[in-house]
Amino acid sequence: MTKRLLVATRNPGKVREIREILAAHPEFEVVGLGDLGIEETPEEDALEVFETFEENALAKARWFAAKTGELTLADDSGICVDALDGAPGVRSRRFAREDDARGLRQDEANNALLLRRLARVTAERRTAHYVAAVALADASGRDEVFTGRCDGVVLGAPRGTGGFGYDPLLYLPEERMTMAELPPERKNEISHRGRGVREAVAALLAGWPARGGESR
Repeated sequence: MTKRLLVATRNPGKVREIREILAAHPEFEVVGLGDLGIEETPEEDALEVFETFEENALAKARWFAAKTGELTLADDSGICVDALDGAPGVRSRRFAREDDARGLRQDEANNALLLRRLARVTAERRTAHYVAAVALADASGRDEVFTGRCDGVVLGAPRGTGGFGYDPLLYLPEERMTMAELPPERKNEISHRGRGVREAVAALLAGWPARGGESR
């Protein structure tokens, strides 16, 4: 019997990646908000207002689980740059203000702003990491958070056309590629989101929340 898992995000790239990550687990039917006809509402803008990835992920998972009655997975993720004291961090998705975007797609505007902020930072100081907090929640109010991380270096110019977000800028020395240059299957193996989602799936396969998952 398949178990339906709602991925609570309006980002189609995230839904696609999570479907790919879970392709090896046909016991889960991965659905997005659009698949269930859940229209976007103004209340959603108030969900990601916290200062940590974990709190934001939990807020989204809890809200959509209560709204739909579905077992829900939500993630909050971003890039943390050491030379910028961890910024953009939880504000990665909206790093570039609206007046900075100037008609560009948000990802492009975010990347351009990051490059401007790092313009005078030397290559050896451009270390950064992606982090993902992946939350599970069900309609009864049970929830838990799992985390994943992927380390790299921010390049001086984008490379690659795959992925989304800051993927063209985050270079992985061990892979000799940016996240945007990696084949999708390899990216899903080593990415922050891949690692966090697999931890969540392992918990589900072990009988979560009966195994003792608690709010945290």
